[in-house]
Amino acid sequence: MNNVKTIAEFDRSSVLHPFTQLKDFATGKLGDPTIVAGGKGIRIEDAQGHSYIDGFAGLYCVNIGYGRNEVAEAIARQAYKLAYYHTYAAHTTEELAILSNRLTKMAPGAASKVFFGLSGSDANETQAKLVWYYNNLRGYPKKKKIISRERGYHGCSVISGSMTGMSFYHDHMDLPFPGVLHTSVPHHYWGAERGETEQSFSRRRAAELEALILREGPETIGAFIAEPVLGTGGIIPPPAGYWTEIQAVLRRYDILLIADEVICGFGRTGADFGSTLYDMEPDLVTVAKGLTSGYMPLSGAIVGEKVYNVMEEAADRVGAFSHGYTYSGHPIAAAAANAVLDIVEKEHLTDRARVVGVHFLKRLNERFSQLEIVGEVRGVGLLGAVEFVADRQTKRRFDAQLKVGARISKAARDRGLIARAMPHGDILGFAPPLVVSEAEIDEIVDLAYRATKQVMDELVKEASSA
Repeated sequence: MNNVKTIAEFDRSSVLHPFTQLKDFATGKLGDPTIVAGGKGIRIEDAQGHSYIDGFAGLYCVNIGYGRNEVAEAIARQAYKLAYYHTYAAHTTEELAILSNRLTKMAPGAASKVFFGLSGSDANETQAKLVWYYNNLRGYPKKKKIISRERGYHGCSVISGSMTGMSFYHDHMDLPFPGVLHTSVPHHYWGAERGETEQSFSRRRAAELEALILREGPETIGAFIAEPVLGTGGIIPPPAGYWTEIQAVLRRYDILLIADEVICGFGRTGADFGSTLYDMEPDLVTVAKGLTSGYMPLSGAIVGEKVYNVMEEAADRVGAFSHGYTYSGHPIAAAAANAVLDIVEKEHLTDRARVVGVHFLKRLNERFSQLEIVGEVRGVGLLGAVEFVADRQTKRRFDAQLKVGARISKAARDRGLIARAMPHGDILGFAPPLVVSEAEIDEIVDLAYRATKQVMDELVKEASSA
């Protein structure tokens, strides 16, 4: 067994880490990498024996918690039986067929088929191609533009990265690509006018979307893609009436709705899908993360009947559906997904997320809402966020140089809690595994509160010495 120092040296010299300041890491300014060695339940442990509550479930994905032998055994059984075969030219495996049937039955909207990939990013690349393909097949060659939202997150690849509505994903990468547009973020706290209700705000956001469509020409707009609850953009549940108003606009102009359920799907919001919770009727649905709880890479582009029927009817004219990956529908990943969904069903984790989520939001409000630097506490199910501001009355933000959100996240980590500093503000985000107990929620909230109080004290000292 290599020692910790050797592994750290191997990593520093050879791994290109995502979302890492490369020079600071290469020169040691960031310290050694955290070598994650094990995990059980809601906790992980590093190679030096430090234990952390994972208040973010990896990256929103480890819904069933760490160390579930049932999934490991399902993976092993499939690996011994058949480690790999492709799905081209109508080949399949037992686990894949069972999983596909399962997903089409549980998915929101009128689901017909599932195309499998390995990540949410590649699934959203597939969705973009399906939008273009669908409109070509039905004789609308100009109906290709895709509208996303500011602060929406849909991936990091070329088109999915373009659909992501955060500039730092685009900077120096020649993104976004032409044909991807962005409309306003539906965040009532920051976007509402004085005295504007959530319902009125939702109507205004829908009117802004409609104005964008009319400006570009409805005949050029193919789809609108959105997360039911904004995730990486700040964990922002939609304001009242938002999805009713938005869907009315989309139907008016024959625009497909792509529901990006990568974060919200499989119980995270306290419903099977965020679309179910908010009465969305998507034409295409993107899934990943909770599909396998991160135990294996797997994503799905779930195709609704409206889109699939056009594809099938055109097949005699255009030939085979020319899209696919070597690992589409990988049998080991499918086996992992079935094992994970079995656990979600058997342990009623969706119901648990709803019930424990109520307790979670209540505890966040009890501990944070009265703090003078807290602007908003928000969440749904087992998604939660606390947003910090310099002045609650005027909603004045902190100077970005103070890095308040990042400092609170670090102070929490020093106490053994992983909670994420979200972009576009000083925001501390939470997405614990769905197996979390109410007692563990109390511990998470207490650790986050104490970290926040520490940083508040630091800010007072810094201000007095300035």
